[in-house]
Amino acid sequence: MKAVILAGGLGTRLKPFTEVIPKPLLPVGEKSVLEIQIERLKNHGFNEIYLATNYKSQYIENYFGDGFRYGVKLNISKEDKPLGTAGPLLLLKDKLVDPFIVMNGDILSLVDFGKLYSFACHQESLLTISIKKEITPFAFGNIFFEGDRVTGIQEKPDIVMYILAGIYVMKPEIFSLFPKDEYFGMDKLITKMIDGNMPVTKYELKEYWLDIGRLSDYEQAQKDFSNLF
Repeated sequence: MKAVILAGGLGTRLKPFTEVIPKPLLPVGEKSVLEIQIERLKNHGFNEIYLATNYKSQYIENYFGDGFRYGVKLNISKEDKPLGTAGPLLLLKDKLVDPFIVMNGDILSLVDFGKLYSFACHQESLLTISIKKEITPFAFGNIFFEGDRVTGIQEKPDIVMYILAGIYVMKPEIFSLFPKDEYFGMDKLITKMIDGNMPVTKYELKEYWLDIGRLSDYEQAQKDFSNLF
C-alpha cells in the first residue's frame, strides 16, 4: 500500500526553528515528526511512501535516503514551484494507480491507518477526509433574546466544531479533477467535488491527534511523545 506525506510547507509559524530545518524534521522526543509518521504508516502495512517536498527538500532527502533503515521504500518528489496541498499529488499520478493515503507532514496521530484505508476503499466516493471534533471554551456568556427582552443566558458555552484533520484517502480517478501545473489546495478540491455533486466521505478520528502548526502545539507534542509514541 502507498502513502504520500506532504512535507513541503514553509513552517512560518514555527520560526525561528524552521529557519534552520524544515518543519517535518523538527525533533519530537528522540525522533523527527516525519520519522514518527513513516514508522506508524509502516506498522499499518504501508510499505511505499512518497515525500512531497519543496522547502529545504535536500535536507529531507539526505536525512531519509531510500527508506531502507525504516523498512519501507521512500521516494522524494520535489515541486519546482509551490503547488498547494493537493497540487503536488499530480506529480505522482503515474505512481498512484491504487487508492492511497495522503497526510500533512506536521500531523501526529494514533489513528489506525489500516482501518481508515479499508473504510475508504469500500466507499463509493473518490475522496475520504478525516475530521476531528474540537471543543473550545468560549470566554463570554451567550445571551438569548426576543426583541428587547432577554429570554436566557448560557454562561461561557463550549464551541464545538469538526475540523479537517489533514489525513485523506484518495482513489486515482480523482486526478481528473486536478488542474495541471497550478496551485491547488485540498479545500479547493473538496469544494469542487461538492459543487459538482460528487460524494465526499468523512471519517471521524477518535484517537489522539495533534497539528504541530504553532509553537504551543510543538511544546505540547514534546510533552505527549514519551507517553504516546
